[in-house]
Formats: sequence, structure tokens, C-alpha cells
Amino acid sequence: MPVTGFLIRHVQWPLMERLKENRTRHYLRELQQAQKVSHEQLLDRQSQKLGRLLQHAVQNVPAYASFAADWDHSPATPERFLQRLPVLTKTHFRQYADEYLAKGVLSTKLIGNRTGGSTGEPTRFYLDRLAVERYEAARWLGLSWHGIQIGDPCVMIWGSPLELNQQQARQYRWKERWLKNRLLLSAYELDERRLETHLTLIQRFRPAYLYGYASALHTLAEMMLNRGWTVGVPLKGVVSTAESLHEHQRKKIAEAFQAPVINEYGARDGGIIAFQCPEGRMHAFSENCYLEVVDPITSLPLYPGESGVLLVTDLHNTVMPRLRYQLGDMVALSPDACSCGINYPLLETIDGREDDMFISQNGQYVHGHYFNHIVRNLESFRTFQIIQHEPQSLSLKLVKEPGRFRSADEDRLLAGIRTVLGEVSVQVAYVDQIAPTGSGKLRYAIRECPLTSAQPME
Repeated sequence: MPVTGFLIRHVQWPLMERLKENRTRHYLRELQQAQKVSHEQLLDRQSQKLGRLLQHAVQNVPAYASFAADWDHSPATPERFLQRLPVLTKTHFRQYADEYLAKGVLSTKLIGNRTGGSTGEPTRFYLDRLAVERYEAARWLGLSWHGIQIGDPCVMIWGSPLELNQQQARQYRWKERWLKNRLLLSAYELDERRLETHLTLIQRFRPAYLYGYASALHTLAEMMLNRGWTVGVPLKGVVSTAESLHEHQRKKIAEAFQAPVINEYGARDGGIIAFQCPEGRMHAFSENCYLEVVDPITSLPLYPGESGVLLVTDLHNTVMPRLRYQLGDMVALSPDACSCGINYPLLETIDGREDDMFISQNGQYVHGHYFNHIVRNLESFRTFQIIQHEPQSLSLKLVKEPGRFRSADEDRLLAGIRTVLGEVSVQVAYVDQIAPTGSGKLRYAIRECPLTSAQPME
């Protein structure tokens, strides 16, 4: 919608900057300028930010107070000093989260968030507006590399906020539509019998780009290719996020939508970490974060090109600093420079989270993230794993949250599963823990049967 996009860029955003002091575009300009400086200058800028963060953390954050004396008298560079600190695991952070809140922070300034639990356990944490706006600036910078600008129309293949009532859901969609110029298609309700409706909505909306889960975009692409249909709208790109994007998925998505496939890499508790450039390389936003790749057993740093555990230090989250935070992914850094002219450092490989699409009894495709949306709002469970062996047969592993378990929460979860999958058999087992994959991620949604309809299509 050209008019809506124009109003968002030239009216809404300037008003937000004036009335609410939103600084996203200011940070975007900073990132744009930084991408042109030399590699050495980028490292120096990053080192200065890291030094300021360490100074703040040892002085104001209880979890790091014991390192204050060492910091004051250490001749080491910020990077070297950081390596003296222990790796911060999600389990440790969950147990001692209050110790990571900076002293004197007003509760009104805190923005609460929670991970989806893809690494095994949902994690609650806090940010402030500065950190959130810098994340948004990084996303818009990555999109700008592909000719996408603030306010451009977007169709999102995304999850619906299940915790909202009908009125709140309408308000949410209204804001998405008119304040962000985004149309939402639920990744939980992909259905081949509604494919024509989905494509008609996209064609009428005429988006500049699509944005969604890798597996949901891939499923939609396969449905289109099976019918020989196209989207009918020229797209600047299809942005895949939230999951690992496999090469076979990329090819199908590109073929179906006749547009370049763009990978975004980030996490709720890590921000927007990297974005794919037009040359196909993943650039890490070194202005926003400091990345380390370490051996999963020894925690010793690895050379560029070697795959290991990713540690993230958010350079701008001062209200709840998490230094050397173990995100749960296996990655490799790259020593190369990119021919695109963007000087941000490169990631060589990423092995991130995988979600699976499920098939319901009536032939509808359901994104595995649906079950995560239910569980993360239940206090009874620390984590879970659901496996679809056959369309009508599932296993559900649950790890109870000590002292908080309620049988009503289990009933609510089972009801939610059957709401979208139909009257399926669910074998429930309580376990002490669920083993992660080799990449360190917990696959909480696994489909073992073919992604074919449980009933013949009409």
C-alpha cells in the first residue's frame, strides 16, 4: 500500500520521534555509517562499547560485582577481560535472574520478554527501549540492503498471539495493518484447501516482501508448486527467520515466490544478530553485539571457520546485562571480507532452531510453534517436546516446574493440541529432562510422518 507506507515513513515515524523520543531511525543511520568504515575501525568501536559495558556491569550489576577490583586494576583489553568471566548459561540465568538486574533501574523503564524455549527452557529477561530500538534498527538496515524501506507493505507468515481475547486480537491486527503496514497470515492454519484464499489476500495487499518462519514459508511454497500457482506479485524478497533455513527450503521458496530468499538470524534474548546481504553472506551487527565462538566442552575460543557454541554479549542492554550469554546455537565465524561492500564481519555457518510443521486430522498444516505459544503461558512446565508419529498419534514429554504443577495446565495443553490437530491420541510422559540436538537446541516439535493429508483433499 503506497499511501500507507508514505504516511508511516513521513508522518507516523517523525511523530514517534518527537512525541515518544523513539530513536530507531537515529540508530539506523549510525549502523549505515558504521558499515562503511574499515574492519579495524569497526573493531575499535566495538571494543570501546564493550569496555563501557564492562565498567557499568562490575559497578552496577550484583552478578558481576566480584569482578570490580580486577577490572579496575587489569591492563587487559576489554576483549581479554571478558574471557575471564564465566560462560552464562540459560539455566544459571534463570536461577539467578534478579542478580543480573542493574541497581537503581526504574521498573517503569523495563520491558519484559520471554524466550520461546527452543533450547529447552523458556527464559524471562528485561530490556529497555534503547536496546529494543537498536534491534529494530538492525533489522531495518538488513532489509534496506535489499531495497526494502520502513513502511513498505509486508505479509507475515507468523504465529498469532494466543493469549489475546477476540477484542485484543482485533486491535493487534488493526495495529499491524495500519500502523506497520503488515498483513498477518497464521502459520498455525496453513491449509491447502485455503491456498487460493491465502494467495488472493497476498495479491490484493501487494506486499513488497514476505516475512516468516522458514518451515511455514517452505510449506506454503510447496503447496503453490504442487498446484502450479504463483504469488502474482513482484517481491523484493522473502525473509526467513526464527529457524534454520536449509538449502532445499531456500530453493523451493525462491522457485515458488520468484524472489530472492533472505535469511535473518536472531533470537528474542539475543536481538537481531546477523542478516544476509545481496551476495548471500551473513553479516553480524558488531555495533550491537560482541560474539564469541567457543569449544562446547572447554569453553576455549575457536579459530574462525571452526564451529562451536555461540556466546553473545549485547552491547546496549544495560538494565540486565548478560555477558558471554550462551544462546544455544552452534556457529562458525568467517575471516573473509564480503564483495558486497558492507564491512560488518561475517558468519560462516549457522546451525539454529528447527521447527516442524504438523498435519491435522482434517488435512490442515499447523506450525510447531503453535504448541510453544501454549506452553510458554503455562507455569506448570519447564519445557516440553511433542512428536507426531502418525497424523492421529503423538507423544508428549513434559518437564514439570517444581512446586508449580497444576493438572489443569496439562488439560489446557491437551485441549489446545486437539483444537488444531483434531481428536488425536496423545501419550503423555513426565521426564526429568529432554536431551538437546547436537547443535544445543531442543527440538520441541518433531514430525516423523510424511506431511500429507490425513484425509483426501476435496
